[in-house]
Amino acid sequence: MLTNNPFAELVAPITPGVMQTYVIVMVILVVAGTLYDVIHKKSARYFFENWRSAKSRGSRQIGAGEVLSMAIQTLFVEVLTSAEFCTARRRIAHLLTMYGFVAYVVTTALMVFCYPTSEAEAPAIVPALWHIGALMVCVGGYWFWFVIRADVSAEGNSPFRVIHADLFILSLLASVTLGLIWSFSQDGEASWWTNLFFALYVIATTVLFASVPWSKFAHMFFKPAAALQKRVAEADGSRSNLPPPADKPEIFGSARRLPENY
Repeated sequence: MLTNNPFAELVAPITPGVMQTYVIVMVILVVAGTLYDVIHKKSARYFFENWRSAKSRGSRQIGAGEVLSMAIQTLFVEVLTSAEFCTARRRIAHLLTMYGFVAYVVTTALMVFCYPTSEAEAPAIVPALWHIGALMVCVGGYWFWFVIRADVSAEGNSPFRVIHADLFILSLLASVTLGLIWSFSQDGEASWWTNLFFALYVIATTVLFASVPWSKFAHMFFKPAAALQKRVAEADGSRSNLPPPADKPEIFGSARRLPENY
């Protein structure tokens, strides 16, 4: 079951051309939504103005080579390993969701564009990674939603409480969950429940990619840039006017001490 290409089982009028057009439209929606988010919220303008302001306060100049080195560190630390999260379970949940989503998106594109029919049989690893990626998103996403969220674990709110900021995670979970159900419901013949789950899968996926201007989807593009800017600011001294971290009380002098059992 995990090695079956679910997109190769679609019947007319959903031809390979229709599927490919749909994927291209979703990519355009992500690009357009991200640009709209940047322009409407002026996030890019604020980011670069803040970077220039911080640079002017710096105590030393940072060379291009050093910036490149910090960019590589940002890629491997903040992006690929999500080291910015302070708790292990939050970090694991995020990594499961992130890498699962990447595998899910890449293999979807491969199956739709390279192996869209049963005649063009996909290597078993491709649909297997699609299913595994979707399952990883479900594990990480549902773990985060029902257990890890701050308003659930710390504030005691109901896990079913939904706010505007939850649009991305909920539409993502709906997309991968319905995609898995649709795939597992295929038995070689078109049935009404298979078609129903496929329709719901398309709706959820459309909401995921069309709601970029109103969800946190675009944040995945901003966070690496913000992490790099932070590294540069710490290196050039422009963050030196911030208070020191609480785990270094010695710089406050003898007036501040950590508890003996810290």
